[in-house]
Amino acid sequence: MSNIRRIAVNTGGGDAPGLNAVIRAVVLSAEQLGWKVVGLKDSYDGLFEEGGVIPLDRRAVRGITHLGGTILGTTNRGNPLNWPVEGPDGTVTYEDRSQQVVDLIEKHEVDALIAIGGDGSLAIAHALSKLGLPVVGVPKTIDNDLAATNLTFGFTTAVETATDAIGKLHSTAEAHERTMVVELMGRTAGWIALHAGVAGTADVILIPEIPYDIGVVCRKIEERYGSHGSQFAIVVVAEGAHTAEGSMRYRETNEGQHRLGGIGKVVSEQIHELTGRETRELVLGHLQRGGGPNAYDRLLALRFGAAAVRMVQQGRFGTMVALDPPDVLAVPLAEAISRIKTVPLDSDTIQTARSLGICLGDR
Repeated sequence: MSNIRRIAVNTGGGDAPGLNAVIRAVVLSAEQLGWKVVGLKDSYDGLFEEGGVIPLDRRAVRGITHLGGTILGTTNRGNPLNWPVEGPDGTVTYEDRSQQVVDLIEKHEVDALIAIGGDGSLAIAHALSKLGLPVVGVPKTIDNDLAATNLTFGFTTAVETATDAIGKLHSTAEAHERTMVVELMGRTAGWIALHAGVAGTADVILIPEIPYDIGVVCRKIEERYGSHGSQFAIVVVAEGAHTAEGSMRYRETNEGQHRLGGIGKVVSEQIHELTGRETRELVLGHLQRGGGPNAYDRLLALRFGAAAVRMVQQGRFGTMVALDPPDVLAVPLAEAISRIKTVPLDSDTIQTARSLGICLGDR
């Protein structure tokens, strides 16, 4: 694409380890082609704010590969398809500003956009692509729930963080002879809980894909305290876990938003009520997003960033870069956001958990 002179990059949605590595790869790869790069601050918000579009060069991205967070900032509220506008009386209405985004990007003489984000951010990118904006997406989420890619960067680091926390819980649980319940992120998919639970040698793992029976869970715990001779138990619960009769639990934030959370406390209280065992719960929360990426996520993020620039060079817009081991290739954005990728019930990791005697709440 000989007409490419300047590209933009932004990060949207929740942060994930590896965002800065993608940005660095985009900038360095673009410089190799003689292109200029600008960054949009706080997803698309920077387009509507003075100083929100910043130049990115080799010096700006020096030494950031190992850093957590994102030098561009991010938000999960700046949706140009549904932009909040507060009226004089304080009421909030919503308007579609997607065409303004396209116009402002053109005003800044940007020839293509590399959008880094999860399903929400990539849905925005897809909508902008349909308006004629040349877009290439990069999949980002610790939840690993994006379709069309084998892995998303940030996932393996989040699993390491969770596994380390579960490992630490073993010693305190054993010392106090308690059952410890740890709630992990993952939204409506159980990838983090399953992988961290198996790696952290949990006794029970509850994920959204397998509705649980609390009676089955308690029998497993009593079995561990009884015939197995242990005086503690570790229960890992994905935030989207639920019973066959119930639904996922949501909590209201200070801003009035409803987010998944609270199931760990419910499970902990139920275990205590049914077994009489001393039980404590821990919500690991945003620690799973924090810190720098591990080596695998650094490499994957750098590969994704470099591949995104190659897709721009080849004019393959309206796509997302995806890992299809051992390659990184382009898939249509529409395919990438078509569904949430959940844990297959016949997956090898599920089978491994059952072979190890880990209770998944169903039997």
